[in-house]
Amino acid sequence: MDWGAIFSNTATWLFQPTTIAYALAAVGLSVHFGYGGLLNFGMAGFMALGAYGYAISVLSFHLPWWVGIIIGVLASIVFALILGIPTLRLRADYLAIVTIAAAEILRLLFTTQVFDEYTNSADGLNGYHADFRAANPFPEGTYGFGPWTYTNTQLWVRVFGFLLLAVVIVVVFLLMRSPWGRVLKGIREDEDAVRALGKNVFQYKMQALMLGGAFGALGGVVYALPTAVVPSDFVTSLTFFLWTILLLGGAATLFGPVVGAVIFWVLMAFLDNVLPQLANDHILPFTNIQAAVFRYILVGVALMLIVIFRPQGIFGNKKELTFVK
Repeated sequence: MDWGAIFSNTATWLFQPTTIAYALAAVGLSVHFGYGGLLNFGMAGFMALGAYGYAISVLSFHLPWWVGIIIGVLASIVFALILGIPTLRLRADYLAIVTIAAAEILRLLFTTQVFDEYTNSADGLNGYHADFRAANPFPEGTYGFGPWTYTNTQLWVRVFGFLLLAVVIVVVFLLMRSPWGRVLKGIREDEDAVRALGKNVFQYKMQALMLGGAFGALGGVVYALPTAVVPSDFVTSLTFFLWTILLLGGAATLFGPVVGAVIFWVLMAFLDNVLPQLANDHILPFTNIQAAVFRYILVGVALMLIVIFRPQGIFGNKKELTFVK
């Protein structure tokens, strides 16, 4: 096997826009579950709203790219309100059921031809990049070295994504050390006790749902910046990947979701390069296609092992996890 090519292809995923997008969404999921104890299984819906809100604003309404990002975030906040109002007063499992169903409904709405004028149905949207690329501060040329060599456009996407991620991490750092964050973590531990202190538990949960959803929408925007917005990208498995990333890095941690996203996608890229070659060399009793799919089985097994043996993740504190009390 060509290990040089394998490691080179794997290393590129350290700074891929997909990795950054998943890190942003995982930080939002950490706000929901890690800090607030909210079981959100519909983060794919928040990412889809961010991506489509951005793309539709630019393509259909000819708005500036930065306005499109704001609209995508606002759409995710409205989505959080719609989900939260009927469910946040109920048990957490109701929120899980509603969010996973709502995210799938959104994806199906984006595929229907009723809104084909705006969404282009199952074919998705493309051609919304010009305005964002016109704001590129990097002169035309090639930057970087080795597997991390980028054109000025590719570099601009990555730098912008990292800037968003840095802002989000700082916001979470400041909020979770504020009185608001301490109340939110108190709700995660014992919402009845917090309610007894006179705090509006529903209001805090709603704010956390909106904040984490907004971070998920920013992840959707970064996910859409390099290529296109396609509804098939926002399937339920995306949310499950985010949960794997969160549990791997550690819920209720500042850098856990970021490190989890990097480890997850580097391992996925490594397996995607290694397993088909092992199949070609008849070391694995699979075809190339089957070997590529086999990595998802390994991810599922890894998720089970993480939950069983280290549910707090790499950086997490086991005492802070709501499901291991």
